[in-house]
Amino acid sequence: MLKHIKVVPLADESLGVRSMCTYIETPDVKILLDAGVSLCPRREGLPPHVEEFRAVRDARRKIIEYARKADVITVSHYHFDHFTPGFASHYEWTSEDTYIEIYSGKTLLIKDPVNNINFNQKKRAHVFTKLVKDIVSELKVADGTQLGFGKTIVKFSPPLPHGPDDTKLGYVLVISIEYNSTEKIVFAPDVQGPISDKSYSYIASEIPDLLILGGPPTYLRGRKLSENNLAKALDNLSRLALLSRTTVISHHMLRDCEWRKYLENLFKQAEKRHKKIITAAELLGEENRFLEANRRKLFEENPPSEEFIRWINLPKEEKAKVAPPI
Repeated sequence: MLKHIKVVPLADESLGVRSMCTYIETPDVKILLDAGVSLCPRREGLPPHVEEFRAVRDARRKIIEYARKADVITVSHYHFDHFTPGFASHYEWTSEDTYIEIYSGKTLLIKDPVNNINFNQKKRAHVFTKLVKDIVSELKVADGTQLGFGKTIVKFSPPLPHGPDDTKLGYVLVISIEYNSTEKIVFAPDVQGPISDKSYSYIASEIPDLLILGGPPTYLRGRKLSENNLAKALDNLSRLALLSRTTVISHHMLRDCEWRKYLENLFKQAEKRHKKIITAAELLGEENRFLEANRRKLFEENPPSEEFIRWINLPKEEKAKVAPPI
C-alpha cells in the first residue's frame, strides 16, 4: 500500500477493544500513536464479555511490545483509550507500573494539558504529566507544531473539536506523518466523522494517501448524536474518503453493528473511483471482531462461566484485586 511508511494497527474496535493505537515506522523514525486501550464498563446493561477481556489483554501486550520499539509516542487527548494511565484497571489492562513500560525513555509529544481542554481531561493530564515527566527523554506540547526526523515530517494540528464545534468533550490533535514528500498518512482520532467543518477543512488540506479516521458515534443516534450532526459527519467523512487513496474507518462508528449501512453510497462511489474504505482489522488482513457492538449476542451465544459471573459481580474494590478468570 505504502512503500516507505509501515502502518500497524495495534488496537481498535475492529480488533475487539476501544482504541485507535497505531504503530508507524518510516526509514527515519518509529512512532506509537495514542498508546491506550480500554473496554466499555457497561453497554446495554451488560459488562464486557470474556472475549472482550481477552482482547484488551492481548491489545495491551501488543502496545507494550511496540512501545519498546518506538522512538516517539503521541497523546492526541486524555481519554483512557488514547493514553496509558498510572493506575491499575482490568478495563485498561494496566497495573500501577504499566505506564512506565510504555513511556520510559521516549520522546513524548502530547496535547496541551492546560489550554483548549475540558475539566476532566485537564485533571487527567495533570496527573499524567506529573507521572511521566521524569521517565521520558523529552516531553513536548505538540499542538500546532511540526517536527523533522530525517526525511520524515511529523505535523500536529491545532486543537480540533472532539465532535461538533460546541462539544463539551474537549479537543484533539490530528497527526500527519509524511516521508520524503511522497507518502503521507493522517491519523484523525475522535473527530467523530468529522462533524466539525473546521476539522474537515484541516484534514482535507492534508490530502493523505492513507487516512485513519474516527467515525461518528452512530450507536448514540437520537441520544448524544443529533440527526443534523449525523448528516454532517457522514457528508464530511464521505468527502474525505474520496480524497484519500485509502481510508481506515475507526473507533466510535464501529461500536454499531449496522455501521456499514450508513456508508452504503460511499462504498459504491469509492469502488467507482478506485478508492479503498477498510477497517484496521482489514488493513492487517484479519477478520473484523466487533466485540462491543455484539456484546449482547456474545452473552447469548457464548455465556460466561459461573466463575466469571461471580467475579464480575464482586464489589468494585474486591474485583480490582483479582484478575478476571478468562
